[in-house]
Amino acid sequence: MDRNKLLDLLAEGPVIAAVKDADGLAAALDSDVSVIFLLSGDVLTIPDAAARVKKAGKRAFVHLDLVDGLASREVSVDFIARQTAADGIISTKSALTRRGRELGLVAIQRFFLLDSMALDNIQRQRPQDADLIEVLPGLMPKIIRRVGQLTGKPVIAGGLISDKEDVTAALSAGAVAVSTTNPAVWRM
Repeated sequence: MDRNKLLDLLAEGPVIAAVKDADGLAAALDSDVSVIFLLSGDVLTIPDAAARVKKAGKRAFVHLDLVDGLASREVSVDFIARQTAADGIISTKSALTRRGRELGLVAIQRFFLLDSMALDNIQRQRPQDADLIEVLPGLMPKIIRRVGQLTGKPVIAGGLISDKEDVTAALSAGAVAVSTTNPAVWRM
């Protein structure tokens, strides 16, 4: 899968299921979402989880920073590319997103925007090694627009997205999608 195919999928259905456990994965697999972010697991369970997502006809993205047993090193990206059916990765680390792109995975770099220093960090980093940017929390329309302008990358709004109003606000601000752990939002 490449970035443009992902953007096409997100244009059709801009809600991404972010799952933290087996129950969340089961609910996401049973939902209409086409993209699932795997936010937990370990090196033994992630291959099966990604395979289940793919078998359901959905796209799987593994958050490398949250998988037990993976280090913050490029070999972790190699593991995901070679040992799982994942379409892409998520990480806060640009070296990992760079490696993901080298291996043909769609790479999403996640940023936690807690204050103006965090926003300045995005501007300094210019995350050139990612296909998309995810910003958390996703309830900041003005900042979503600004991050998109600063980086020139499609932005996913995540964190604290809990209802249709949040989804609409993020998309209106220029986000290409929202990621949420709330199953009620997956079904909107």
